[in-house]
Amino acid sequence: MSDLDHAVYILKCKDDSLYTGYTNDLENRLKMHENGKGAKYTRGRGPFQVMFVEKFPTKELAMKREYEIKQLTRKGKFELIRAKLKEVVQNEHSKEF
Repeated sequence: MSDLDHAVYILKCKDDSLYTGYTNDLENRLKMHENGKGAKYTRGRGPFQVMFVEKFPTKELAMKREYEIKQLTRKGKFELIRAKLKEVVQNEHSKEF
């Protein structure tokens, strides 16, 4: 296990709804969602697009963040996704120099 094994993620479902969840094995969790064995909410809503992933060193920190994200409005979640995407793009550009 690494230092950042706990993840909070946001999926965009085929019906355009967003699902926020927690896992300590993202790859396996995504397979479960795709196979209809994930959360009840996501059954029948696949395929999914991973929109956001944030990793944490402890389950407690990840669960706290999941709760915070679930309190956001749909608009707030998209703002969070955009901010993360911007951060990733900036990091990629800074590596080039």
